[in-house]
Amino acid sequence: MKEQKKLVAEITSMEEDFAQWYTDVVIKAGLIAYSHIKGFMVYKPAGYALWEAVQKYLDARFKAVGVENVYLPMMIPENLLNKEGDLVKGFAPEVAWVTHGGSEELQERICVRPTSETLFCDFYRDEIHSYRDLPKVYNQWCSVVRWEKETRPFLRSREFMWQEGHTAHATAEEAEARTQQMLNVYADFCAEDLAIPTIKGQKTDKEKFAGAVATYTIEALMHDGRALQSGTSHDFGSDFAEAYDITFTDRDNKLKHVYQTSWGLSTRIIGALIMVHGDDSGLVLPPRIAPTQVMIIPIQQRKPGVMDKARELAQELSDFRVKVDETDKSPGFKFADQEMRGIPLRIEIGPRDIENGKCIVARRDSGEKMEVALSDLKETIGKLLPQIQQDMYDRAKAHLESHTYSAADKEAFVKTFAEKSGFVKAMWCGDRACEDAIKEEMGVTSRCMPFEQEHIADTCVWCGKKAKKMVYWGRAY
Repeated sequence: MKEQKKLVAEITSMEEDFAQWYTDVVIKAGLIAYSHIKGFMVYKPAGYALWEAVQKYLDARFKAVGVENVYLPMMIPENLLNKEGDLVKGFAPEVAWVTHGGSEELQERICVRPTSETLFCDFYRDEIHSYRDLPKVYNQWCSVVRWEKETRPFLRSREFMWQEGHTAHATAEEAEARTQQMLNVYADFCAEDLAIPTIKGQKTDKEKFAGAVATYTIEALMHDGRALQSGTSHDFGSDFAEAYDITFTDRDNKLKHVYQTSWGLSTRIIGALIMVHGDDSGLVLPPRIAPTQVMIIPIQQRKPGVMDKARELAQELSDFRVKVDETDKSPGFKFADQEMRGIPLRIEIGPRDIENGKCIVARRDSGEKMEVALSDLKETIGKLLPQIQQDMYDRAKAHLESHTYSAADKEAFVKTFAEKSGFVKAMWCGDRACEDAIKEEMGVTSRCMPFEQEHIADTCVWCGKKAKKMVYWGRAY
């Protein structure tokens, strides 16, 4: 077991240095490699498999609510980008520009998409003419480029993968309904597939998307008590349509502007997956999203019949995502490697186990080991995987609840953030100046105004004026 201890020890304890723990897990579990282009990452097979799983489950949810996939160009002419002023202002510092095509200088700069609102607007202007053409409920899976100053794997890189939905509707009510519907899709995906509980709510005007009428968000709480914005859905009203002249002839034969929405979830969600569920041994993956759900580890694999039995078990368990670790390494190394990669269940099978018609099954999430008859193995695995999924959600939910506090006044607000990590619920007057002051003086931002409002006090936690909203505040990634 010396190899196992040595391997696990290579991961920094999360209590010692959470940021280093995160980097260790990402690199040593084989998810990401740094490229030679600063700020750009290489997604290794294990990391990309997680993104493929996100795509698979989320795309199925999209299609269930009428979303169709398209793909638009990655380049945006400068004149097109400039049509919506707030959008340009919001993304200008992060835009990457193309100035040459081959050896020739371009007559007009072209940006590599930081987001695709402008492209969809340009597309919809030509596609939409009548109310009969509505609604348009499109999504694209793609990558975008934002020239971030500081980068961290999955959480923030200069190129990242995501999906961005862009819809067009005949009425403001339809657009608002779609905006909230897609936020609920994200929340359900996080809870049911990723075992991550979230807080749903509306962003303040300071934190909303540039050019949006309203931005809704799901906020997750990481193990270290920091928040992570995990998915957003934006109601654009008709502002973009007016800027890009997207009109349609309505049933009353009048020309009107469409109402639009946009919503997105990115590879940041993999960072959330790591930081919500991981431990000092590495990843802990929920069974529904895990690329490999069961790893079979043959003990004394060179002895006659051991490898054959392991392969036979894999065949019997083919209803699940199962693999046999056939590498020529010690069992101790394989156990540690399987744990670091977060595989939900491990099956240990050796000559004596085969003789006795049983095996050992180990849970990654709890470390529990159990002896299981080979004749009962498939049924046992079938029960264990959903149980692990539920247990992981329950643990994450308990962590969220135990790290969510209330503050009725400024003294309690400051004291709580000084002594604890997590969300703090507190009342706010709605004044941007208070929000700015809280961020500047405490390094704390408004995460959302939850849909489920609570009355904690009559006055704003910062200025003492009459309160308008209860807000979740926190330090965030």
